[in-house]
Amino acid sequence: MNDPDALDDVLPPERRQQARGHDKLRGPILQQLADRRLPGAILLHGPQGIGKATFAFELAAAILTATGDEEGHRVEEQIAAMSHPNLFLLRRRLKDAKGFYTVIRVEDVRELRDSLHHTRGRAGHRVAIIDSIDDCNPSAANALLKTLEEPPADTIFLLISHRPGQLLPTIKSRCHNLALRPVGPEDVRGVLLDHDPSLGQLELDRAIGLASGRPRRAFETLALDADSALGALQSWLANPAQHPAGVAIGLAEALGAERQSTELTFAREMLDDWMADEARSAAMQPGARMRLASANELWDKAHALFAEADSISLDMKQTLVAIFDAIRKHVALFVSPESP
Repeated sequence: MNDPDALDDVLPPERRQQARGHDKLRGPILQQLADRRLPGAILLHGPQGIGKATFAFELAAAILTATGDEEGHRVEEQIAAMSHPNLFLLRRRLKDAKGFYTVIRVEDVRELRDSLHHTRGRAGHRVAIIDSIDDCNPSAANALLKTLEEPPADTIFLLISHRPGQLLPTIKSRCHNLALRPVGPEDVRGVLLDHDPSLGQLELDRAIGLASGRPRRAFETLALDADSALGALQSWLANPAQHPAGVAIGLAEALGAERQSTELTFAREMLDDWMADEARSAAMQPGARMRLASANELWDKAHALFAEADSISLDMKQTLVAIFDAIRKHVALFVSPESP
């Protein structure tokens, strides 16, 4: 296994190579390839789990086919086996039998750079995928920047980012930006059925409902118990102020029982999504400056509480109770003023 973020029994992106959704981006970038106007570096950014890596490998297959001397199906087979000599992949490396490094190191970037300066193994362009550039430590990011500033001939870099706002501005300025967004429910359904056509309707509906347009999250949902507290959290977030305070306390106890649980990680992502959606809704509503200010304050407070709990191992149950209480108060004031 060479993917530190791989999910058990789910095909890695290099073996799928067909990203559902994202059709609005696919057509224009493939047209640029056909016109021989493809940028030397492309930044694919958006929320984690929406298919950016799969889209990158799909684009890599198109580039290697269009510029090389082999038919598409042969190129796709070699990409699936990670054996195409003109394809390079940079991820966090395996550290030992227990796991991967936590970052992409400067020596990893230098190794990639050196490989790209060797004589190419086959006719056509070379493609280097960095999955993800967010994992680069500062030294690695600077080394990558130097490579982008003086790239090898006929080489295209595909950089994947879940948090583009944290990247070096100089790296972003060197790239053509493609912003990918969460996909539609039917696209999530298609991804799940591609994986397992035998999935039942209840399983599909539950996974799609919790996915919020992220196929990866749908796969994670399938691995959870059907009676997970995440479904109850989803119902609570639909109208927090309408539920008695005891519901939030019960949710906090269920989700915060294990600090490293999949359910807690999932719940934190759901809370992030809810707060981001609330801030977005407030920003689009005329005359809602106080609601927007409160939403931004809520975001800052929640992230500060989680950061504090993570850094000094505070009781995650109490942290969740405080965040749920802050959400409930915000909703009661600005979204559902008639709520109790």
